[in-house]
Amino acid sequence: MEAILRTFMDAAIDAGEIIMKYYGLPLSERGLSYKEDHSPVTKADREANDCILAHVSGLGDYGILAEESRDDLSRLEKEYCIIIDPLDGTKEFVAGLPEFTVNIALAHRGEPVLGVVYAPATKELFYAQKGKGAFKAILPAPAARIFVSERQEGLIAMHSRYHLDEKTRGLLERHRDRFASVITAGSSLKVCRIAEGKADVYYRFGYTMEWDTCAEQLIVEEAGGFLLEGESHKPIVYNRVDPCNRNGFMVLNRMENWLEEVGKLW
Repeated sequence: MEAILRTFMDAAIDAGEIIMKYYGLPLSERGLSYKEDHSPVTKADREANDCILAHVSGLGDYGILAEESRDDLSRLEKEYCIIIDPLDGTKEFVAGLPEFTVNIALAHRGEPVLGVVYAPATKELFYAQKGKGAFKAILPAPAARIFVSERQEGLIAMHSRYHLDEKTRGLLERHRDRFASVITAGSSLKVCRIAEGKADVYYRFGYTMEWDTCAEQLIVEEAGGFLLEGESHKPIVYNRVDPCNRNGFMVLNRMENWLEEVGKLW
């Protein structure tokens, strides 16, 4: 596992270098286009995906689920599956905001066991191994273990810059007495901020994909927190036939900060 984790980190860093070559270029030079679901995709997404696949292709007989690759359902027959988002936060990347990440995870029989999230614009590297804790480095400095906060009052909530819907807005407003502040951010960094104790809760209604949540789920869990599927209120299971997380999710630093109302909104 340690060798695979090192490969994932190297892949994320190399993919980040590719992404940064395009960051700040005119849109005409970033190859911006749109998928069928109207989400943006760029040359950086595709080239970072190819870079990661080149790194992980020799690791073993693992399934692969990657946002920018055609889905090969033979992955369902594998005990392990590598789950890749080569550029999480493409909208932020296109807008020139530094809140985008490279996400790489390994799931074993549906459970995340390795997770790497790298923010190339800020050189923040988050990673975790099941049962070994969560860590953060600001490269090239060494990594240190991270933990969720113990706050139960004056909570800091996160919300998405581009996916703040009326359910989330209403929930935060109705419980504003519990929140000292609400912070806007993009990509997987919202969950990572909770993992490192800089925020406490995040609610995401609506769908996401497995590659949006797998790596950061393990990171926040190993930091002592929770990422739970919205409807079942259980950890998300991975390498499914349908990779869409259709019921949203929530992230909590402590289960004591669970809002009973949330269970009625999905």
